[in-house]
Amino acid sequence: MSTTPSPRAAQVKRRVRDQFDRWAGTYDRSWLNELVFFPTIRACQEEIRRWQAACGPRSFRMLDVGCGTGRLLTVIARDPQAELLVGVDYTREMVRRAAAKFSHADAAGRLHMLQGDAERLPIADASFDVLTCCNSFHHYPHQLSAAREFRRVLRPGGLLLLIDGFRDNVIGWVLFDVFVALIERHVHHCAWSEVRTMFRDAGFAEIRQRKLNVLAPLLITAAAI
Repeated sequence: MSTTPSPRAAQVKRRVRDQFDRWAGTYDRSWLNELVFFPTIRACQEEIRRWQAACGPRSFRMLDVGCGTGRLLTVIARDPQAELLVGVDYTREMVRRAAAKFSHADAAGRLHMLQGDAERLPIADASFDVLTCCNSFHHYPHQLSAAREFRRVLRPGGLLLLIDGFRDNVIGWVLFDVFVALIERHVHHCAWSEVRTMFRDAGFAEIRQRKLNVLAPLLITAAAI
């Protein structure tokens, strides 16, 4: 069930939209690529391969929520078993740039872009086999609502892959709960245990978690339904 936005939540979303609209033009050249974005893409590839090995060879449909300029999807598109790859982002300029990137990709016919809210996804029930949400979850005012939406749009046997800042050690706490919170405001990086509880409450099972990186630690949560 989606949550009706409160005035504060609506204000937070406007700020996030404006921030990422401004950032979209230089997003693919960000210094965060080496620290966060590239390790995130490699982790997604590893987890999807693990899921494929467990499921056996078959085609799959993937949804990337908060996809930015769509870089992860263009990488996953190299897998011939990826029959449909859809990105959703809240920010108009990110959507525009991702769509332009997709139109020039070799797999253009399998890549699609939508503008939408993670808490009310414009997606039918049980539509995707894999759902990724990378480095954007901390911006969502109603995180449990988003988790329930993730569960709603995944098919039975599907894979959820959530990657966000790991704030359960000193480095992560200083980076995410102090510096990122000071710069971006109104963000919430969940603790390891909080993520597990949230996704159990949303209906996920077989939850696995691991930490990645030292200087910019990331929490990887993989779950099934």
